[in-house]
Amino acid sequence: MFEAIHWPADMAPSRSPIHFTNELEVAASPETIWSLLTDPLAWSSFYPGVSHVDVLDGQTHLRLGSRFETNLAGQDVSASVVEFESTSRIAWAGGPKSSPSSRAYHAWIITPTSKGCLLWTEETMQGPLWLELAKEAPDIFWRTHEKLLHDLANVALERESLQYD
Repeated sequence: MFEAIHWPADMAPSRSPIHFTNELEVAASPETIWSLLTDPLAWSSFYPGVSHVDVLDGQTHLRLGSRFETNLAGQDVSASVVEFESTSRIAWAGGPKSSPSSRAYHAWIITPTSKGCLLWTEETMQGPLWLELAKEAPDIFWRTHEKLLHDLANVALERESLQYD
């Protein structure tokens, strides 16, 4: 999957002190997963620690170029969508408002499978704020994304079961 992500040169894994991947096969359709990832109002139901997402361009769903603000890892973050291929790929880049030199690039790849889809997320992080958080708990970002994948899968499965009831 590494080559499937369109890493900006300065955020490539080889240039980032923090890099992690998580994957999970989900018995939900790519369309359901996509609908959750691109709907900021749904994030609080599966994204650990997120209570709100404010899309700054007046749209109700994320799209290429969407700018948004949220709170992640206890930090107020500004980001924008920089990759967007409907039902298969989305990525955003941004960072905490309190530490402009700290940045992250978070990509999602959704691949259809015979049972639903493979959900792959990969992130690179740079800068003093992220490094300090990683020193306190070296696997904190990976563990948070493991929870994120499982929570996203559960919400997707619940959404699909409600559609067919």
